Amino acid sequence: MCALTLLALGLAPAASSADAQSKQWYLDAMSAEKLWKVSTGKGVKVAVVDSGVRVTPSLKGRVLPGKDVTGKAGGAEDDYEGHGTTMAELIAGSGRAGGLKGLAPDAEIIPVRTTTGEELGKELGDTPAAIRAAADSDARIINMSFGSDFMSQAERAAVKYAFSKGKLLFAGVGNDAQTKNFVGYPAAYPEVVGVSAADRSGKVAKFSEFGEYVDLAAPGLDIPRWCDETFRSYCDEGGGGTSAATAIASASAALVWSKHPDWTANQVLRVLIDTAGRDWPKDEPSDYLGYGLIRPARNVVKGEGNPGPADVDPITNKKTAGAGSDDGGSKYDASTPAAPSQPAKEAASDGKGTSAAEESLDEGSSNWLWPTLGGLALLVVIGGGAFAAKRARRRA
Repeated sequence: MCALTLLALGLAPAASSADAQSKQWYLDAMSAEKLWKVSTGKGVKVAVVDSGVRVTPSLKGRVLPGKDVTGKAGGAEDDYEGHGTTMAELIAGSGRAGGLKGLAPDAEIIPVRTTTGEELGKELGDTPAAIRAAADSDARIINMSFGSDFMSQAERAAVKYAFSKGKLLFAGVGNDAQTKNFVGYPAAYPEVVGVSAADRSGKVAKFSEFGEYVDLAAPGLDIPRWCDETFRSYCDEGGGGTSAATAIASASAALVWSKHPDWTANQVLRVLIDTAGRDWPKDEPSDYLGYGLIRPARNVVKGEGNPGPADVDPITNKKTAGAGSDDGGSKYDASTPAAPSQPAKEAASDGKGTSAAEESLDEGSSNWLWPTLGGLALLVVIGGGAFAAKRARRRA
């Protein structure tokens, strides 16, 4: 079994803490200042299943007691790579001491430390236990900025368990589009929202993997991160990946859920889909950007988006199972479909759906995205057609 890897790009030149905040270009693009006048994520807890979360100055007062399932020295607040701390700051950082500002700065983080990358070797290890620990926590949202190209029955059951408890799960789709473009797990599990990465212009990043398991897209290029576990400096220039995009998607959900605390995960996700930026039909999701670029301000600031029924999955249009069951079974009540499911799509080799043209990440302006789709064949599809034909995911 392939090692589980954290979804980040290679290290880049270091940036001082004072410079890091100025590199968070997407905050302006997403109208963060307008968002924060209405919602800051207060009252919403996000479980960050990752390498641990250190309580940096930016995260002081934001990190709750967590869980360490690795058996290593230290605990959930001992980040052995710096990756989990970056994800937590992108979600809920206060920006104190020049640190990263989170998109949902008053959300709270529950760290769940799991084993990833080289330390994991060839076994899936403790990731299923980490997902179950997140499911048993008070978190409404579970952020999983990691992936493997093999599924595991134990991980699959853990994801179903978390979904059955009403959690909203996000995972990065992976950063190997230009090589093998593997199907990434946990993003490809039906209960998980697969997040791809977009650049400043709204185009899919060249590294961002594609296929029918992509549900939403978020900024994921040129985003600062902690360089390593020493926490001496941030790195920028090319940083990010679908890891960062996943964290920004989780923060977006926290903003919506904070404004509508009585909504279910289905309703939060439905509104995120309804208000996503795209220039293709909503019932024909792109293999590159899914239902489009996530834009929480369209709901939080402008009140757009229909939450719909509380107990219907917005992607399959099927009834969801009751919360709290740990039977490892399907998330759906197959006997009660609410509406026909969406048609499966095949991978687009002509560039269709690689940019959310004429749409904006914020509540209405067009300063973030390209004006047309013409000539946006950004990715070379290597084996993509065969891959997509086999991977009928939530839309099948």
